Amino acid sequence: MDSLEKDLSPQHILAAVERLSLPELERFVQQVLALHAARRAPHLSADETILLKRIYQTLPDDSKARLQRLITKREADGLTVAEYEALTTLTDQLEVLQAERLAALAELAQRRGTTLSDIMAQLGVHFPDHD
Repeated sequence: MDSLEKDLSPQHILAAVERLSLPELERFVQQVLALHAARRAPHLSADETILLKRIYQTLPDDSKARLQRLITKREADGLTVAEYEALTTLTDQLEVLQAERLAALAELAQRRGTTLSDIMAQLGVHFPDHD
């Protein structure tokens, strides 16, 4: 095994991933999941490609971070009125996004003649994704 192959071993890659910040880790995970899905179904139609893009869409990193901070603050010591309104807005945005993702998953499952839970398992999709 040459040096490059050793550096690219799963153990070395995992060690590098452990050093990523949370936003970098989340982006990396989404990229790995997209790669995984592409390898499982390398010959996607244009429609399936669009569905997969909808399935892997998430809130922007700054919105996810703000949502998590507000949830933590709500659980710890309460929120101001403005913070509560921001939490409600972000939660509403997340729910709309999750509904759109779920609809895309259901459509993809139907196209492939499988169940929603099977397609979610194949793609490594879990809800909720804000934790």
